[in-house]
Amino acid sequence: MQVISEGVKWDFYEEVINKCSDQDILLDMGTGGGEGILKIAPSLLLLIGIDLSSEMIKTAKSNVKKSGASNVRFFQMSSEKLQFPNEFFDVISCRHAPFSSREVFKVLKSGGYFLTQQVSEADKWSLKQSFGRGQAFTKADGTLKEQYIRELSDTGFSEIKSYEYNAADYYQRPEDLIFLLKHTPIVPYFGQNNNDFEILKGFIERNITDKGIRTNSKRFLIIAKK
Repeated sequence: MQVISEGVKWDFYEEVINKCSDQDILLDMGTGGGEGILKIAPSLLLLIGIDLSSEMIKTAKSNVKKSGASNVRFFQMSSEKLQFPNEFFDVISCRHAPFSSREVFKVLKSGGYFLTQQVSEADKWSLKQSFGRGQAFTKADGTLKEQYIRELSDTGFSEIKSYEYNAADYYQRPEDLIFLLKHTPIVPYFGQNNNDFEILKGFIERNITDKGIRTNSKRFLIIAKK
């Protein structure tokens, strides 16, 4: 998928590594294929990635073998019930996946950091408006961020900071946009409605630029200290 983004303010796993030392143990929730933590593995003592999907964990284990990293482990596990000792991790990360503030607090050391990047409600907003439906389409922008900040505060985190960006995305070909819509929940059940491709055609005609087909990526980052 060929896409150019302008206005991205941070790289999530660079933000994670900024909170780590080479003697730290990291938990990455919703790790997917493990690509994020594998690229920072040389900077930590031990990294553990968990994901609810058995297929994703299978992919992650294959990726760690290819990488040759000896300090990375992957497990299939729900973030709603973390099966680790209390106060075991120095840093916990979560990118675009749900989490339980209570469970994070339980397994994070005192003084440790939790970092999460999530998709804002206004992400891909022009696309959602064109289709009249979409992920979190009926929710006010900022709802999820405020919910997570409130939950983290109620759980007992002592210091909570949040950041956000709204980047411009330029998809190079219609095929790139179609791939995005078919493989993400941005527009639910894309392609199953008879007029979906006509709507997409109109969207492309209205948003084509010399850089590509424009839409947006809106993200927020929360960094919380226990």
